[in-house]
Amino acid sequence: MPKTHRHASARPEQAARELANAAAAKAALISGGLALPPGPWGWLTILPDLIAIWKLQSQMVADISALYGKSATLSKEQLLYCLFRHAAAQAVRDLVVRAGERVIVRRATLRALQTAAERIGVKVTQRAVGSAVSRWIPILGAVGVGAYAYYDTAQVARTAMDLFSRSLQIQECP
Repeated sequence: MPKTHRHASARPEQAARELANAAAAKAALISGGLALPPGPWGWLTILPDLIAIWKLQSQMVADISALYGKSATLSKEQLLYCLFRHAAAQAVRDLVVRAGERVIVRRATLRALQTAAERIGVKVTQRAVGSAVSRWIPILGAVGVGAYAYYDTAQVARTAMDLFSRSLQIQECP
């Protein structure tokens, strides 16, 4: 779990939006820059790109949880939910359940996390294939990859803001 140095904010939505915009711009620069090498050389940058973006997004989620005063209860289930809800909703649907204005976060068993990881892996593979194709069109591909990284990071931020703005209830696994 990423450590955060942020503290609860009197205006968490505004602070989170500023943080999200900065993180999305940084993600676009990282992905766009790593997508510049053409052809097979570009393929070597796909995994470092994904890892860098996930680290950036994970830190952003931890920071947003702190801005909403919920960093002490941040769990791997919440982190996975924020990172992959928009791209692999089926994989994380059982981790977080809405009940009116409350959100129930279910602690996952090892098997449930493995199943989620398998489903997420399929989505990651699809994204990697898309990135690999874009490596054959260096400048245009880099712009496209950068734009997608910006969009993806903004979606992660939106999910985190929505989650942490609600009342969270942690439910232990049976």
